[in-house]
Amino acid sequence: MNLNAECIFDGGAILGEGPVWDERTGSLDWIDIERGKICRFNPVTGVNQEWVIAEQVGFAVNTDEGNVLAGTRRGLIRFSRTTGKTTPWIDPEAELPDNRFNDGKCDLQGRLWAGTMCLDESKIEGSLYRIDPDGTVDRQLNPVQISNGLAWSADSQRMYYIDSPTRRIDVFDFDPEHGRITNRRTLAVIEESGFPDGMTIDAEGHLWVALWEGWGVVCLNSKTGEQLAKIDVPVSRVTSCCFGGSNLTDLYITTASRDLTEADRQKQPNAGGLFVARPGIEGTASIRFRKG
Repeated sequence: MNLNAECIFDGGAILGEGPVWDERTGSLDWIDIERGKICRFNPVTGVNQEWVIAEQVGFAVNTDEGNVLAGTRRGLIRFSRTTGKTTPWIDPEAELPDNRFNDGKCDLQGRLWAGTMCLDESKIEGSLYRIDPDGTVDRQLNPVQISNGLAWSADSQRMYYIDSPTRRIDVFDFDPEHGRITNRRTLAVIEESGFPDGMTIDAEGHLWVALWEGWGVVCLNSKTGEQLAKIDVPVSRVTSCCFGGSNLTDLYITTASRDLTEADRQKQPNAGGLFVARPGIEGTASIRFRKG
């Protein structure tokens, strides 16, 4: 089954990423990594607010306290949309100045899982960390090349993970009490239709995986890896997705325009825009970082 996505905001991001639905405000939070922008899009009014933090930002998640926890080139920071101020928090890779945080997401217990990557994307020098509310940092995987998509099963017994250049969607056994992962195995391999990037999971347990250079988002059975559907996006570099809207039935999709040629841009005028699709299924809520 193939579905189509429509552009709802032609933002022209260089590297749009990290969509997060904020149910408190009815808005979609997202980022432009290369421009250091944290954004908030209102799908009702079409208004997009932007805050520039002056450095690459790989992800931004909301917290119980109402502020933002973001991963940057200089570690984890706290950011207030009210004041526009940033406060450094933790930098687990201060000795690696050429690394930056990439994708990050909270598990159902409110702990942050966040991965890093080298600015030279050919190097395998990143890691995946678990960050607890009290600030404890525990490295869970190393080495990682381009740490990306994360998702958890509804019963918190499985964690899904993507290291993009491997082309794999992997699954771990997950210990929700202690936040530990074991028994890594491959669920699916994206052979020729792009590289798996950001990911979310719906209420029925299906995975929705954005495809960099794949022109869309694929839906996979989270137990067998079988492809069930694809959402076509008129942009080659599709980066991530999340469910939102009042009933969590809207799938919001971020894209990128990075490194496109002029000919590519002519063919992809909405590259770097925000898209939405309605696949007829209920999604899962974005989880906030739990207050420590």
